[in-house]
Amino acid sequence: MEILRFDPSVERFVPQPLTIEYFDRDGKSRNYTPDGLIQFKAASASWAIPVLFEVKYRADFRKNWKILVPKFRAAKTYCLRQGWRFEVFTEREIRTPYLDNVKFLWAYREQMPSPDVPPLILQTLWDLDEADPDILLCALCHDATNRARMIPVIWHLIATGAIGCDLNVPLTMRSSIWAEKEC
Repeated sequence: MEILRFDPSVERFVPQPLTIEYFDRDGKSRNYTPDGLIQFKAASASWAIPVLFEVKYRADFRKNWKILVPKFRAAKTYCLRQGWRFEVFTEREIRTPYLDNVKFLWAYREQMPSPDVPPLILQTLWDLDEADPDILLCALCHDATNRARMIPVIWHLIATGAIGCDLNVPLTMRSSIWAEKEC
């Protein structure tokens, strides 16, 4: 949920959006309700077709694979008919540096800095071309107290996408950052 809420290409997320009827090996009718459906914004990308998904721990998947595989096959067949994709996400795809960064940045996303500060930060970063938060802070101000006041604004600008960085690696004061558009 944290990852989906943070992703600007996600239009909406629907928990347990539908129930799929399928038949088990004995021909008995069964039902399967996937965990969610991700719908992407139309302008995001051509690959951004809806994704019906299930979240499972790898250990649970291995333990219950005989029960889960027919459900997942039914979901995959349903998705093919809809023009969607079906994905199973495990802790390997979820418990990543990206999730840690999203959790950290979420608190800064809604903070509204003074309106005159973001343009100053973005222009300075634009002039630097590429930097890291520490270098940017040194370029912005010489006083340590003022630098400390600027840190939440930098995190806010990263959280809102005005400053770019690779969120797939741990975010630190030495992470490479850049202005996403010219001021």
